[in-house]
Amino acid sequence: MTIPVDRLSEPAVRAFVEALNSGDRDAFMAVLRPGATMSDEGSDRDLADWTDKEIFSSRGHMEVESESDEGRSLVARYRNETWGEMRTTWRFTVENGKIARFETRQA
Repeated sequence: MTIPVDRLSEPAVRAFVEALNSGDRDAFMAVLRPGATMSDEGSDRDLADWTDKEIFSSRGHMEVESESDEGRSLVARYRNETWGEMRTTWRFTVENGKIARFETRQA
C-alpha cells in the first residue's frame, strides 16, 4: 500500500516528492535551501550531479510506503532507468519550510 503524495504530512517533503515524480527540476530545486546537502548510502554526494544522474536523466520515481518523524522520514519504493526498483529510506532536514539536507539508502 502506498501513501498518495498529496497526503504526505510535511509540506516541503511533499513538494520534493511531487517535483521528483513529475521530473520538474525547477520545482525540485525550489524546495531546497541554498547550499542544501545530501548523502546516498551514508556517503555525501554532490547534490547537483547526484540528482541529475539518479533522478532527472534516469526518470526517477518514488512511491511512498510509510512516513514517520512528522513526515520527515519516508520508506519508499524508488525506481529509475539506471537501477530499476528498490526499497529505500529517505530522511529530510527541513529548515524554514525548505529542505536543507536529505539522506537516502536502501531499506
